[in-house]
Amino acid sequence: MFFKDIIGQEEIKKRLIRSVQKERISHALLFAGQEGTGKLGLALAYAQYISCRNRGETDSCGTCPSCHKYQKLAHPDLHFVFPVFNSPKIKNPVSDDFIKEWREMVLKNHYFDLSQWLSFIDAGNAQGLIYERESNSIYRKLNLKSFESEFKVMVIWLPEKMHLSCANKLLKLMEEPPNKTLFLLISENEEAIISTIRSRAQLIKVPFIDHESIKNALLEKQGAEPELVSDAVHLANGNYIKALEYLSPGEDSPFYFQKFQEMMRFAYSRQVLELMSWADEMAQVGRDKQKSFFDLALRLVREYFIFNMKKMNLVYLNREEQDWGKRFAPFINERNIIPISQEFEMAIKHIAMNGNPRIIFLDTALRMVRLIKR
Repeated sequence: MFFKDIIGQEEIKKRLIRSVQKERISHALLFAGQEGTGKLGLALAYAQYISCRNRGETDSCGTCPSCHKYQKLAHPDLHFVFPVFNSPKIKNPVSDDFIKEWREMVLKNHYFDLSQWLSFIDAGNAQGLIYERESNSIYRKLNLKSFESEFKVMVIWLPEKMHLSCANKLLKLMEEPPNKTLFLLISENEEAIISTIRSRAQLIKVPFIDHESIKNALLEKQGAEPELVSDAVHLANGNYIKALEYLSPGEDSPFYFQKFQEMMRFAYSRQVLELMSWADEMAQVGRDKQKSFFDLALRLVREYFIFNMKKMNLVYLNREEQDWGKRFAPFINERNIIPISQEFEMAIKHIAMNGNPRIIFLDTALRMVRLIKR
């Protein structure tokens, strides 16, 4: 991975390059920010630059043996940890059991989220987690001597998905790291990482991507039609994954939007039996998808509230959402926007705490019956 492959984020690139050139390499970095900002790509470009034998002023050489191996994500001193799922085919899975799929996913497009990763490995309704047993694999890899590079690099994608026991063992490694070991943590929810790990890693805040960089990337890398790009850039609001989804919608987003429409229609017409069937259906999808649904619901009600103000430059809705909002948005007002938002936020919290999904969805839907006509 090259720094030039990362969209925008020029200041962070310069900061990372400068730290290597001045030999101020921290043993642990935490790349924190929202999805679609290029955190994983930044971490990989940084690792490649550190290991490169002929570094340039602004990027790796791309021609030395180390760069060739990094570009295939097959360098012997580069290790990965990421969420996986329990499968009937694989007992007690760890990241290495999915390393082939991981390399394929990252090399195809390093801008992706957890839902896309789980879909790629056919996780179905399973949650993606970093299990306690992963710690044994981490210990084994990092206690080996470096094969070729000065540093052994451990890239941990979404450490907030790590089991507490695994996180505690990782903490011990970070407190007394093996010689010449570099931890690169990539997080979309740094507050969910145990505080002792956060305190031992140098924080790299990765902001949203500037609009001009997203626009150029869509035109040059994706070959997007110019008339679609302006809408994609506006709706992405700094998130490259959302920009790509606007140009090529996946299956999940339309499904979530359809289920949001159904919930609100049934709630408005007080169709309790239909709401019960709706809750049963939503309880069958995986927890990560359930949280994604409530995330979308939370975004939609906030956007429809702003939609009522007729300030379209502040509204981040696609055309289908806008068309439906012309009829629905008036029902979201200053009397119910806060309680509705609080209900969705509480549902996300309860899903994350492994609450009964059927009860959570039904309870939330029934509360919409009371709130939607305020």
